[in-house]
Amino acid sequence: MSKKEILITGGTGFIGYHLSKKCLELGWSVSSLSTKKPKNLRKLKKVKYIFCDISNKKNLKKKLSLNFDYIVNLAGYVDHSNKEKTLKSHYFGCKNLSSLFLNSKIKKFIQIGSSIEYGKIQSPQKENEFSKINLNSVYGKAKLSSTNFLLDLNKKYSFPVTVLRLYLVYGPYQEANRVIPITILKALKKQKFACSSGKQYRDFLYIDDLISAILKTIKNKKVDGKVLNIGSGKPRKIKQVITKICKVIGSGKPVFGKIQLRKDEILSLYPSITMAKKLLKWKPKIPFNKGLNRTIKFFKNLNE
Repeated sequence: MSKKEILITGGTGFIGYHLSKKCLELGWSVSSLSTKKPKNLRKLKKVKYIFCDISNKKNLKKKLSLNFDYIVNLAGYVDHSNKEKTLKSHYFGCKNLSSLFLNSKIKKFIQIGSSIEYGKIQSPQKENEFSKINLNSVYGKAKLSSTNFLLDLNKKYSFPVTVLRLYLVYGPYQEANRVIPITILKALKKQKFACSSGKQYRDFLYIDDLISAILKTIKNKKVDGKVLNIGSGKPRKIKQVITKICKVIGSGKPVFGKIQLRKDEILSLYPSITMAKKLLKWKPKIPFNKGLNRTIKFFKNLNE
């Protein structure tokens, strides 16, 4: 049997690293497509690294073969303040990529979506609600437009796409610009640090559970043309998460209320994961405390 071939766009990022690592363990051939080289910490020997901007259709055609079994699209500009780049990478990039593989023999195209696609729809958010949404952010609009474009390809051409809508994923090797790693690093350095009031509720999923959901999606034809929420389904108050991290580490002084919440801040954001449980036969297995302890241990070792 020939090796399974997977292309992971945005493969040098946090999720891409973990997915690449797992696919290598399964004996698959892994290609990563990104604009930047991986950080040394996240570089994997057997991955084929390809560098290209997916919003450049000509270059994309030159750089890629069409011999992949699976594609997971994690690509997109991270700094959403640059509206043009955000739209180009998240929407036009997705269009270019899916159009390129439309007539190939791929078995699955997984689009990594975002909870922001629901706008202000009340939590727990359900997949069948996304058609009635007004979005303010360019990132949200780009993600939702990508979802609608891909679902249209599925309807018209039976394109084997599934959209996974993620909430907050955390774990080892994450960038230090998210609430959990930021708090861990401040606490490890015994620092006093400014926070919001922390009254927001958010959904946290450990990285291994996300990778498991992606792999189950790859193997499941029943979820073609579907949008699935991927999260823990259990909202946690940000203030309690920050306090817990400081307590586990035994240091760090959060100053709550020092940072103002954004005017459009959604206070409660978490999904219904009934569809993922039913169609994927998937549910999160790593309890929050266990995932948090693993993440703290990783950053502790990194900073020693």
